[in-house]
Amino acid sequence: MKTFTVEEVAKHSSANDCWIIVADKVFDVTKFLSEHPGGKKVLVKMAGKDATQQFNNFHNDAIMERVGLPMQIGVIGAAGDAPAAEAAAKPAAAEEKQGPVASPIPYGDPAFDFNSPHYTESHIRLRKEMRAFVEKELMPFCHEWSEAKEVPKSVLKRCGEVGLLNAVSGAGTSPHVASLLPYGLPCGIAPGEFDIFHEFICVDELSRAGSGGLVWAVQGGLAIALPPVLHFGSDEMRQRVVPGVLSGDKVISLAITEPSAGSDVANLTTTAKDGGDHFVVNGEKKWITQGLYADFYVTACRTGGEGMGGISLLLIDRNTPGFNARAMDCQGMWGSGTSYLTMEDVKVPKANLIGEINQGFKYIMHNFNHERLGIVMQANRMARVCVEEAFKHALKRKTFGQPLVQHAVIRNKFGHCIRQVEATHAWLESIMYQVKTLPVKDQPRVLGGPIALLKAQATQTVEYCAREAAQIYGGLAYTRGGQGEKVERIYREVRAFAIPGGSEEIMLDLGVRQALKQVKL
Repeated sequence: MKTFTVEEVAKHSSANDCWIIVADKVFDVTKFLSEHPGGKKVLVKMAGKDATQQFNNFHNDAIMERVGLPMQIGVIGAAGDAPAAEAAAKPAAAEEKQGPVASPIPYGDPAFDFNSPHYTESHIRLRKEMRAFVEKELMPFCHEWSEAKEVPKSVLKRCGEVGLLNAVSGAGTSPHVASLLPYGLPCGIAPGEFDIFHEFICVDELSRAGSGGLVWAVQGGLAIALPPVLHFGSDEMRQRVVPGVLSGDKVISLAITEPSAGSDVANLTTTAKDGGDHFVVNGEKKWITQGLYADFYVTACRTGGEGMGGISLLLIDRNTPGFNARAMDCQGMWGSGTSYLTMEDVKVPKANLIGEINQGFKYIMHNFNHERLGIVMQANRMARVCVEEAFKHALKRKTFGQPLVQHAVIRNKFGHCIRQVEATHAWLESIMYQVKTLPVKDQPRVLGGPIALLKAQATQTVEYCAREAAQIYGGLAYTRGGQGEKVERIYREVRAFAIPGGSEEIMLDLGVRQALKQVKL
């Protein structure tokens, strides 16, 4: 990258030859003037000058990554200072290897500098790799994908190649399917070493992009649909489904919720009648994540009598005659392919039965703890994103002659957000340690209630933090895109955390009912 002095940049100060400086980087914006959303005069006014403060006041990091960097022509340095320019262009490798990554914003990350029994060198290395991947290849494009309401298939493929799909799907902590992983686990971590804390780091870093639509397109549908196949599907089914899904070539979706049966899973009405060597499926499913783009659907159907004892899980191929998926226009999670499914006399081979007949409710319940923990991981990082983004804004935005953060009422808002995020994170780590150490057979009984309460805690925390961050941002958080982009988007996505996987009301009641089982009245 070429080196320029400030004096050299100052010579390019007209509309026909317009250079600017931002953060010691030099940009030739001449051809961009007519495209600038704020008009060309704003840029011409800063031609030949350092526009770092003005840029930071009106733009977020994603704009620099996506729009600014392609126009960079050099860096600022003394004459003949090529080594300095090279160092400015890319951080020293030695610096990148020092300690865990951490946001410079207070509470923008968990307290990585605190002593912890949960994280080893492989966890630190994994977080560094996932953060670099998300910041470079995903985060800058979230707004674009959200507005288009579609995450490109190439993104899923790339997530597969770096091992992210293996890590966030539950496959990473299931050693019995290690031979089916197409790309291995991230950072070359061995299947026997990979634990729930590694999975958490991957979900956490993905969620740090601040887009629920991206998270659910990559992890949300996969992590709830693939585990029944991993744990209860036949060997033939696993061979047929798992490699394609974890490579990003195929998409799998969980189809349980119906227009009249959400949290009340035991009363679903989609039927699968015995047709000899196949089942004949009729019914509807609603609010199905990734359903618009899926190739496989793990579908809950009634094969027996009423209640939970008459439910089975079937794997339905998208191309089966009579099956249809159409898009739903929802408040948030844009790009995650939320859909409405209809099945009219769909013939499903009996080889596509997952596990045993009429045992589907048990398989659904088996996965609920993992699903809810995933939502907790996502929601609490989204809450932390709100804190981090609002803190950045409060440091640079001035009102009544001083930075916003110097107002006591704003610090009070941050205090309440931070205490809730940190408390939820601590509880999450405690529960994950139980997942790591308790026998699998004991986890539903021991952890079902606490995880339900933790989900309610996390979703109410993200709702609170999104609201307070929006207040701190003001009108910027009412506008899609720009500086308040992440906060505005998360504010619209709050209900998608609070309702799916068990609504807050049901989670709170379940947690207390589970606790009562331990009490002798």
